[in-house]
Amino acid sequence: MTATNLKACIDIGGTKVAVSLARGDGLELLARRSEPTVRTGPPEALAVQVMRMVDQACAEIGVSPASIEQAGVASCGPFVRVAGMVEIAAPNICGGIAGPARGLPNDWRSVPLEALLRQRFVRVCVANDCVAALQAERRWGALQGVDHCAYVTWSTGIGVGLCVDGHVLQGKNGNAGHAGHMFVSDNDDALCGCGNIGDVESLVAGNAIARRFGVDAATLLGRAQAGDTVAAARVGDLCRVLGRALYNLVVTLDLQRISLGGGVFWNHRHNLLPQLRSHVTGRCGALTTGCELVAAGLGERVGDYAALAVLDAG
Repeated sequence: MTATNLKACIDIGGTKVAVSLARGDGLELLARRSEPTVRTGPPEALAVQVMRMVDQACAEIGVSPASIEQAGVASCGPFVRVAGMVEIAAPNICGGIAGPARGLPNDWRSVPLEALLRQRFVRVCVANDCVAALQAERRWGALQGVDHCAYVTWSTGIGVGLCVDGHVLQGKNGNAGHAGHMFVSDNDDALCGCGNIGDVESLVAGNAIARRFGVDAATLLGRAQAGDTVAAARVGDLCRVLGRALYNLVVTLDLQRISLGGGVFWNHRHNLLPQLRSHVTGRCGALTTGCELVAAGLGERVGDYAALAVLDAG
């Protein structure tokens, strides 16, 4: 296979890293692979993992790694900039932010990424994964034709991408939309990886569910769907917290539509979406009427297409 116009699409999350190759003239994604996000060794280990996975994808389809000159990266954040280059300061990857109580097996405070990738690729575009997913949903998914919208992921963490008046919001370091770190509670058993106690992510994210209730998100949500009343009550509380955060976004930014994705949400969307809607619909009608909550149009592949959207937007 020739490598003409092939690009590396890299999706970095708190739980997994996914890499695929995309042709420049379409949406076909080739040689996709996924691995747990590395959290041990030196901070450079994540960039090394990404480049190794690109090499493996190239080997699968028989092209030279050196022929891949462009890389689009959709990564969980927040980001910090060092000498103008993006480093990842993600609370679900960097254990040095909240300290040993968070339980991550490293003392990283940030992970160098862009500078190392630029040593390998001619062109590198890095964006917050939810901002990138928002761009993908606006181009190919459930947010097409909508100028006032958001993409929200309910996964290992809670992330948001925002668009108002047709403009995708970025912020000073590309961190606009980190609504998962809004304070919503004084719950002292809810420690977020960022160091906050009682923010949205610390209460409802996939990693928080396991810490708070002793079972993983899939188990808790499965029990609730099967009729376990205790589990159902806990899931109701989770939806109340996230639903109120969604309401706050709607009334602050006057949104038309929010699309939702992420592993926690997607696998139980038929149960969760009506509950989330109930915390937005009918409240302060002048601001919420006409806003709808929908499942991501790109489904489980939104992260892959997000990385492609980064390159197209950059």
